[in-house]
Amino acid sequence: MVTGGASGIGRGVAEAFLATGDTVVVADISGEPVAREIGAEYVHVDIELPSSVYAAAARFGEVDVLVNSAGLAGGGGPLTELDTEVFDRCVSVNLRGTFLMTQAIGARMVRRGTGGAIVNISSIGARQPTPGLGHYEATKAAVDALTRSAAIELAPHRIRVNAVAPGPVRTPMTAGFAEDPAALAAWESRIPLGSIAEVHDVVPAVLFLASPGARHITGVSLAVDGGQLLT
Repeated sequence: MVTGGASGIGRGVAEAFLATGDTVVVADISGEPVAREIGAEYVHVDIELPSSVYAAAARFGEVDVLVNSAGLAGGGGPLTELDTEVFDRCVSVNLRGTFLMTQAIGARMVRRGTGGAIVNISSIGARQPTPGLGHYEATKAAVDALTRSAAIELAPHRIRVNAVAPGPVRTPMTAGFAEDPAALAAWESRIPLGSIAEVHDVVPAVLFLASPGARHITGVSLAVDGGQLLT
């Protein structure tokens, strides 16, 4: 099950799992046409609402892998000027949504007793601040903390919980700056490997952490950032 699976990193992850022969559920607020197009199942879910999350979990209860990819920035600006509604929405989707999905699907994984894997999409912004994105980066730092807490609590049940922390990725959410040559050049100047990521640069890390090949890895947040954290 991939939240936010109708676009961006989530869609790339869903397509990659499908390519390996897995059954994939796109869990999104409006992604049915995309799910149909790529050959996935679809469940409508508003990850901000417990009732919606638990209804989705009840419909597709036997989940081996949960990828919490849904997220947003919701805007930007200095913390001293940021609209509190932008802050609240960002917290609600990025942190509360990840928590609710982990709670609902994690509880079902525990009851099944067959183990599982949860992979959260975090951000290197959790560790490296960018002016104007403090609200977003605070939620991703919280996602990293939630990842570690869930990892230690669920380890006795053979459920691994990890995160992938991309730097900037070319997705619909970043189109505003990625299509501005000056803004793009300024950001890429911070990246030792010289370019922002494409979705296909991030997807393999998600698949690895979800796979048996990562059976002894839990509680990590893996940076996929072209070396940006080195600067």
